This record gives sequence, structure tokens and C-alpha cells, in this order.
Amino acid sequence: MTTLAPLLLDAMAEAVVAFDPVDDRILAANAAACRLYGRRSEDLVGARMSALHPDQFPSLVVFTEAVLHQGRGWTRALALEDADGKGRQLEYLASRLTLDQRQVVVSLVNDLEDVRRREVDSEADGFLRDGMEGWRRVEQVFRDIERHNQLILGAAGEGIYGVNAEGKATFVNPAAERLLGWKAADLVTRNIHHVVHYAHPDGSHYDEKDCPIYSAFRDGATRRVEDDVFWRKDGAPIRVEYTSTPIRDRGSIVGAVIVFRDITSRKESEERLRAALEEVEQLRQRLELENAYLQEEIKTERKHHEIIGASAAIQRLLRQIELVAATEATVLITGESGTGKELIARALHQGSSRSHRPMIRVNCAAIPRELFESEFFGHVKGAFTGAVRDRVGRFELADGGTLFLDELGEIPLELQPKLLRVLQEGHFERVGEDRTRSVDVRVIAATNRRLDEEVARGTFREDLFYRLNVFPIESVPLRQRRDDIPLLAAHIVKTCALRLGRPAPQLTRGGIEQLMDYDWPGNVRELENIIERAVILDQGGRLAFDIPGRRVGLPLPATPSQPAEAVVTETNRRARDRANIIQALAACGGRVSGPSGAAAMLGVRPTTLASRIKTLGIRP
Repeated sequence: MTTLAPLLLDAMAEAVVAFDPVDDRILAANAAACRLYGRRSEDLVGARMSALHPDQFPSLVVFTEAVLHQGRGWTRALALEDADGKGRQLEYLASRLTLDQRQVVVSLVNDLEDVRRREVDSEADGFLRDGMEGWRRVEQVFRDIERHNQLILGAAGEGIYGVNAEGKATFVNPAAERLLGWKAADLVTRNIHHVVHYAHPDGSHYDEKDCPIYSAFRDGATRRVEDDVFWRKDGAPIRVEYTSTPIRDRGSIVGAVIVFRDITSRKESEERLRAALEEVEQLRQRLELENAYLQEEIKTERKHHEIIGASAAIQRLLRQIELVAATEATVLITGESGTGKELIARALHQGSSRSHRPMIRVNCAAIPRELFESEFFGHVKGAFTGAVRDRVGRFELADGGTLFLDELGEIPLELQPKLLRVLQEGHFERVGEDRTRSVDVRVIAATNRRLDEEVARGTFREDLFYRLNVFPIESVPLRQRRDDIPLLAAHIVKTCALRLGRPAPQLTRGGIEQLMDYDWPGNVRELENIIERAVILDQGGRLAFDIPGRRVGLPLPATPSQPAEAVVTETNRRARDRANIIQALAACGGRVSGPSGAAAMLGVRPTTLASRIKTLGIRP
């Protein structure tokens, strides 16, 4: 039976074609179908079904959707163009078939002219046999077909309407009624271009001779427009995309069918997205410009990263920075706390070829002893208790840039060999990992310890010390460059006032003398703290500094009635303080506050001196 099926199919007088509507491919065709389409079997099988009706795609879609939806279907809306250019109307009678888990359409295909001749003969015979009752049955068949077609048009989600060769509407489906706000009865027989397509999106007149919809049934070409405007009955525009396909009857173009979709929401979303992207791009460009401006301003303002001063010690320091910054040499910065070792490190980084990469700072004094290796080299998940994920170490973060090891003397002795290895070879392993990693890092180290003494005591490796001490730089304490105090003070006052959002108070000569007379054991950091406290407490626009201890060069006088003792009692201390304040008041003519007042001479705030005067019972 399997071998007999193809023979029976080819022996049929009716043309039969089977095609896959999803892939748009012809699966089989008998000999009658090949004759009808004028093609050989090998050319027909595997060809696109839509290629047989290139200008009737919407009609083919409506037909195949009806077959797939209802299980069978019928249409006479498709035509075939002969090799000589003449058109032949076809009739398709189709059924749905499931083959290899896919839906296939199998259809009888008839030349409509032959069908009509048979129908005439059949109708004549039927009329002779059955009279008017037969005609009624035929009429009911056509009514059922029309009703099925209307159901298909009504179920479509896209708007569909047809126009004749004069541009007048011939039918309008419910979706088009809903989208356009018009009833079908109001549009049918009217020139639909003048009703819904009369203006461009900007409101200017849209002549029908320029309309792609009308062009379709004038030149016979299918038109597809992806962004246009139809106008609703209430005058509101809707953004649409549409296809206008010509309709042919016996080779003549008799109209067009238009399928359109409302894309207003989609276009609005696209425009909002485009606007957002443009705004993001504008912000990005603005931030880049602002960043470039700020970077330039920072370079201009800070020069050597706030290394401020004109003393011989600072000039020597700046020359050292300029000499070594552009090299790859390891630098060891030594000096007391608060002398600006980190500022020197930043100046070295900024002056190097690595300035486009970050400078990663590690405060070795702040790392718990058991976490040093993980902090420097990183670890993998599960390497130790608490290692819940992989972590990148500081050396990897600084790859291509600079690693600043602050408080270098705090590194544990057992970690120093690993640090020496990565400095010499550029290789290390994360904690808990066997893989060796490579980095390119320039190291700048800083310490307030005497590492040569640490080496002598055995608490710091000698080979690591020599590896780090390639180019030593000493950060000079503030007491050895007192000439820089006025410049530093002016800069700090300006910076503090700006940060606090208030006008910068004035520095007086007496205030500068107070600052220059102090030894500054805390160096610049202590100077910053005292000036910031004075700026916060300032009321009259002139700073008064509360400097701890006594001023250099101002000996405290002993009481005239009591000789100096190794241990001073509370009574003697109060008497000495009272005598000292009286002497200061006498020297200042009784003035307490102001640049030439006793408070400035004693190095205390006026309110503090007034309180002491009251407590000690001194009369003004």
C-alpha cells in the first residue's frame, strides 16, 4: 500500500499539493499540480509556497490560518500568473494533517475557470432536477463560507481593511474599528485615505498620490512601511506599521488589502530609551570633561601633592622626588610621624609612568598579624576559617601601578621572605592556592623606625632592608624647617575654612610667632589639628591658638618668695601661676585678649586666661 500511494496520487485528475505553513515549504505535489503550476516536480517540491503567489501573501496567510484553526478551509482569493503573463484564479480546498509532529496543509487545487464551467453545468443539472430548493442550498453554502471568513477576520489581532481600485474601503475588520475609532459601516464605500491617512505626523497634508497604500494597487507592488501615522476618529494620531498588498482578479489589479499594527507604545518606549541613552552619553561626556578639568586643577593647585614650603630642606626634598619619580627604583621614606611621608609617596607616583594606574596604600600597622599574608597576596575560598570567597590581595590590585607600604617596620618577620621574593621576582601565590601569579608593581615604603637598628636587633631582615633602601628619602621634621610654618599655616587655614563652609579667618603676626616658637613634636599633623581647632572656635575673624605646654624661649618665672624645688606642691604651683599671669598682664598693660594681650603672650585662649584670673583671685 505504501508503494501504491504515490501512484494513486499521481493518477488523480485533481491537482494536490501539501505544504508546511510554518517553514513555508512545499512537501509534495502530484502530476496534476505540476501541470497546473507549470513546473517540474523536482522544481516544485522544496520551493516556498509563498513564491507561487508572491503578491498575495496576506491572502495566503489568512487561508492557512483558517485551515490550521478550523481543520479545513477554502479560498478563491489566490491567483497564478502564467508564463505569458496572464493570470488564472485558483480554488484551494484544504485540510489540516499532522505529520512528524508538525501541522501540514494538504489541498486540492483547481483552476477556477474549470470549476466555474463545472459549476454552471452542475447548477443547470441541479436546477433541472431540484429547482429552486437546490439554489437555496447552494446559497447557504456560500453564506457559511462568508461567515467563516468573517470569523477569521474578526479573530485577527491586527487591523485589516480592503480598498478597491478607486481607493474606497470594501471591508474593515473589528480590530481596525477598535484601533481607528470608526465603525465599519462608516468607512465602507468611503475614500479611506481621506479619513484616516490624510496628514503626515507633523500635520502637513498627505496627498493620496504619494500614499504607499494606493501605490500598491496602481503599480502592483507590495508596500511595507515600518513607521507612519493613521488618524483616529477623535483626531488623535496612532503610530502604525503596515503592509499594503495588491489584489488581482484574472490578472487585473482590483484593489489592495492593508494589514496594520499599532506601534505607538513601542515607539514611545524606543524614544524614551533613546532619550535616556543620549542623556547618559551627555552625562558621561560632561563627567569626563569635569574630571579632566578637576585633575588639571588639582595638579595646578597642589603642585607636588601639597608638599608646601620654601625652605632649603623642602627644596632638597623636591629635587630628590623629581630625580627618582620617573625611574622604577624602590624608594624608602623615613621620618617622624606626621611629617607627610604619604604626600611624598603620592608625588613619586604622580611623577612616574605609572600615574595612569592607582597607587594602593597598605597601612601595615593596622593589619592583624594573622592576616598579613592574605592582605598582601590574597586568598582562595576555604583557605582558612572565614575565607568564604576568593579575595584579591594588594599586590594584584596594584598591578601596573604603585604599592605604598606605610609603617613598613610593622611587617612580621616570618612574612618578610615572601615580600622579598615578590619584590625580586614579581611572583607570589594566594593563600591556599598552588598557582603562581605574576605582577608588575613599583614599591614605595615608609617608616618612622630606624630599620638599620631593627636589622642589628634581628627584628628586620637585612636583605629586605637593602632591597627596599635603594633610594632613601628623609622626611624632615617641622622643627627643622620653621621657615615653612607661615606657608603651611596659611594653606591649612584656607583648607579648613573651605571644608567647614565659612570665611577664612586672618592669621596675625602674633599667631605666626606662637606657631613658630613651638617645637611641634607631632609635626605637620599636630599643626593641622591645632589650626583646625582654632578655625572652629574662631568668632572674630582672628585666630587664637591653644598650643599645649609652654612656648620655646619664654621661661616661666619662679615666685619671688619661694625658691625652686624639685617637687612643686599645689599651693606653690597656684602661687607661681598667679605670679606668672600678673607679670604677663603687667607686660601687656592689663590687656587680656588681642594680638598684644596677655593670652597671646602666654599661648592660651583669652577665655581660658579670663577663667584663670577669676579662679586665682587676680584683680584686673
